[in-house]
Amino acid sequence: MADYIETARRVIETEIAGLGALARGLGEEFSRAVEMILAVRGRVIVSGMGKSGHVGRKIAATLASTGTPAQFVHPGEASHGDLGMVTKSDLALVLSNSGETPELADLIAHTRRFSIPLIGVAARAGSTLIRQADLGLILPAAQEACGNGIVPTTSTTMTLALGDALAIALMEHRQFTPEHFRTFHPGGKLGSLLAKVGDLMHRDMPLVALDAPMSEALLVISRKGYGVTGVTDGDGALVGIITDGDLRRHMQGLLDLDASAVMTPTPRTIAPGALAEAALAQMQDSKITCLFAVEEGRPCGILHIHDCLRAGLV
Repeated sequence: MADYIETARRVIETEIAGLGALARGLGEEFSRAVEMILAVRGRVIVSGMGKSGHVGRKIAATLASTGTPAQFVHPGEASHGDLGMVTKSDLALVLSNSGETPELADLIAHTRRFSIPLIGVAARAGSTLIRQADLGLILPAAQEACGNGIVPTTSTTMTLALGDALAIALMEHRQFTPEHFRTFHPGGKLGSLLAKVGDLMHRDMPLVALDAPMSEALLVISRKGYGVTGVTDGDGALVGIITDGDLRRHMQGLLDLDASAVMTPTPRTIAPGALAEAALAQMQDSKITCLFAVEEGRPCGILHIHDCLRAGLV
C-alpha cells in the first residue's frame, strides 16, 4: 500500500514540476495567441490525435462554455470530409506533443491553403507543426510521470493547463459573468446554482389591497396555495405581507379587520434578476418559505422555497 501511495505522489509531483515550468515559461507568444483568438470572427477549431485529441475535446468544451465559440475536429475525420467545417473565418488550435503527428498533415495543409490562422502547441520548437504555424506555443521540456518517458502524462497535463489558461484569459477579457455561463450551461448542478429568481418565480401572485377585508385575504391565501398574500397600496407597490403567523396573532376578531391591520409591513423581497441561490439563502436565514420578487417597488412574482428545491438548489 505504501508503495502505491509513493508512486502516486511521485506522479503528481512530477506533473506539478511540469506545470511550474509551463507557468514560468509563458511569454509574449501566449499574449499573441489570446489576441489572435479575440480577433477571430468564426470559431476556434481544436484538433489533435490520440491523447492530444482527448485533451483537445476538453479545451474546445471549456472555450465554448466560457464565451469563445469552439469545436473539436478529429484529424482523421478532417481528411475524409470534415475539413469543410474549417472556414476562412475560423482559427485552428492544433495540439501535438511531438509536432510530427502524420494525421494532422491534411488539416495543417488546409489552413495554409486558405490562410486560416494556425496556432500550434508542441514540445519541439523545430517540429513541422510549429514551423508551419502562424504562432507556436512551446511546452517546456519536462519528464513524463511514467518514469520511462513513453506514456503521455506530464505533457498532456501541461497541454490541458495551457488550454485552460487561454480560456480563462479570454473569459476575463470579455468580462464573462456567472449569468453568461448559465446561458451556455443551463443544465446540471452548475446550471441550477446560476438560475435567477425570474427563471423560477410564479407570476400569478396572491395579492390584496390595503383596505381588503380579511375574508377576501383568506380566500386569496387559500386559493393561491402559497400560505401568504402580499398587500399592495393604491399605486400597486408592495407594502406588506400576511402570513400564517399574522393570522394566528390576530385570531380574535380576525374577520372584522382589514388587510392593513393584520399585515407585516415592509416584507423581505428580492429582485427578479438575483440568483435563486441568494433567494434560498435569504429564506433559510429568515426562516420563511416565500419571497416576493419586486421591481421598482411593485411585485412581479413570488418564489416558494419548494421551487428552489425542485430546481436542485439544495
